[in-house]
Amino acid sequence: MRRVLTAAVLIPIVAYVALWANYWIFLAVLIAVAFLCYREYDDIAAHFGFGAPGPLGYAAGLGLLLWEGPEWLLLAGLALAALVLAMRAADPAHSLPRAALLVMGVVYVFGCWRCAIALRAANPQWLMYALALNWCGDIGAYYVGRKFGRHKLAPRVSPNKSWEGAAASVATSVLLAGAYLVYFVGIPIWAAAALTAAANVAGQLGDLAESAMKRGAGMKDSGTILPGHGGFLDRVDSTLFALPVVYAAVLWLG
Repeated sequence: MRRVLTAAVLIPIVAYVALWANYWIFLAVLIAVAFLCYREYDDIAAHFGFGAPGPLGYAAGLGLLLWEGPEWLLLAGLALAALVLAMRAADPAHSLPRAALLVMGVVYVFGCWRCAIALRAANPQWLMYALALNWCGDIGAYYVGRKFGRHKLAPRVSPNKSWEGAAASVATSVLLAGAYLVYFVGIPIWAAAALTAAANVAGQLGDLAESAMKRGAGMKDSGTILPGHGGFLDRVDSTLFALPVVYAAVLWLG
């Protein structure tokens, strides 16, 4: 019940910010959400024993969201700064893993959220679609997987997920989110179905990737801020992987 109530509160807020809020409200909310996600990632990374990536990640992430130049230049500078700062580690064997955790976190969290800015600039409906497609898939995955799930999808990473639930997630997402894309954006049905299926699969991989990180860190949830869901990263792990797929499609479709 807490999970449903949390979703009922969040969905109208997300829809307003994505579709109707002015740019500065949208950007402020996006930065706040990205910071919350990175805070939880920072905590997960710290549990691996190499030290938390630290405050530089927030500064670099904010820069990546707002940077107007070539992204590779900013990321190259971040990688070099991370390597220099990692030399402060008490154990030199921790220097490279610590730097890698920092760069990975910035790309994983802020790099993916940057796609949300580009999608909204193209058309707010694209962003709403990208945010909602895995929510739609979760409906099918929950009900079908709970009743008919027999074959484990990734038992070492997420024992409760099944192939049946994964297939239902793709189908539900294609039906609901694909229809949204056709109606509000106007792309052909076949393109909407193909893109939604690909983005849903990416989102499911994102869910498993975050589960693997938490399992490696010995954590059940990334946080407790969202009742019934855990942390912000638990709620948007699939969205982070889906956003670049949708943005790549927008670039391809022109």
